Amino acid sequence: MKEEYNFRKGEILLVDKPLGWTSFDVVNKLRYPLKRKYGIKRLKVGHAGTLDPLASGLLVICTGRKTKEINTFINDTKIYTGIIKLGATTPSYDLETEIDATYPVEHITSELIEEIRLQFLGEIEQTPPIYSAKKVNGKRAYESARKGIDIKLKPSTIFIHDLSLELKKNHNIHFSIKSSKGTYIRSLAYDIGKALNSGGHLTKLRRETSGEFKIEDALSVDAWQNIIQETRVGDMNL
Repeated sequence: MKEEYNFRKGEILLVDKPLGWTSFDVVNKLRYPLKRKYGIKRLKVGHAGTLDPLASGLLVICTGRKTKEINTFINDTKIYTGIIKLGATTPSYDLETEIDATYPVEHITSELIEEIRLQFLGEIEQTPPIYSAKKVNGKRAYESARKGIDIKLKPSTIFIHDLSLELKKNHNIHFSIKSSKGTYIRSLAYDIGKALNSGGHLTKLRRETSGEFKIEDALSVDAWQNIIQETRVGDMNL
């Protein structure tokens, strides 16, 4: 870790986002103490790639002039690990919503999973979940979905560099994926379940890397708040 920080000039904060928090929750938890400590009304703070509330792991936070690099970081490839539960689907493709359909799983084998895995490597088309922040007719898709409004989202092109799938107990697939910007892991879970003719939904997700940044170097929100508190006011000078 660095010994001195100049958050106003610009810093990159690697945060281990906890479950249940939105990415903006993390931003606000860091922006507020910075503004309060140094008596400033405005300070640019942003994140370089959203993590869903039900996901944990690496969130890259930029402050000050470093926010100009956010678009570059967003475009970086990312690595995730997690679990896909086979045999059932949910409207949100994860645990945000209740199971809406169940499917047989007796035919699932490691050999079949390996065959399916190969179909998801390289450039593929993927449709985002309707429970997502994608805009349809000027509204966030999840806003319409939660009201029961039927909406259609257009597929987008993504690139999967690497994908491992391992069948575990209770028809859970443990996975690791390295993918391009714009990949919805929830959609991947759904699509894999569909390809296996068993249905599937995401039950666990953790971001391990984002470009050159790694979760091993990340700190908790509390730890960053303590660093902010201990940083000298003089360190904020431009």
